Amino acid sequence: MPPRKLSLDELNRLSVDEFKGAEKFPYCLILDDIRSLNNVGSVFRTADAFRAAKLYLCGITGQPPHRDITKTALGATESVSWEHTPDVVTLVQRLQAEGWVVAAIEQAEGSTSLADFSPDSNKQYAFVLGNEVTGVRDEVVQLADLVLEIPQFGTKHSLNIAVTAGIVCWDFLQK
Repeated sequence: MPPRKLSLDELNRLSVDEFKGAEKFPYCLILDDIRSLNNVGSVFRTADAFRAAKLYLCGITGQPPHRDITKTALGATESVSWEHTPDVVTLVQRLQAEGWVVAAIEQAEGSTSLADFSPDSNKQYAFVLGNEVTGVRDEVVQLADLVLEIPQFGTKHSLNIAVTAGIVCWDFLQK
């Protein structure tokens, strides 16, 4: 018998209220100067799917409510805890002072391949994803506790921000 696709009821997903009360995984995502509202909405869905502790929207990154975010988030703006902070540098410094390990996702000298990254199970991680064109700000790369790079093997030098978020979240939870 061929496989049968599960119905939505069979997936047994949490309600928004159950999600809000559920324990979150020890990581958050920081989006800095993300231009595409569709990317922001997609990252909301990823943060929901992988139960991120929080999503920070910095700089010019769009924030809910906005129809383009809502269109791709499919309700995740209601479940995921989020905050807008104008200055990413101030946020990074605040999170570090609170004990978070800040990891810039970027191609940089001395970066660690995501494949070689071994998170400490006793620490919380904040993953910084930068602008679609310019990437993570130099100042944030320099402030970060580590820089993680996703190995790539094709002709392009970068991945879409929403794809990057999915890879980083999945990798973190697998480790």
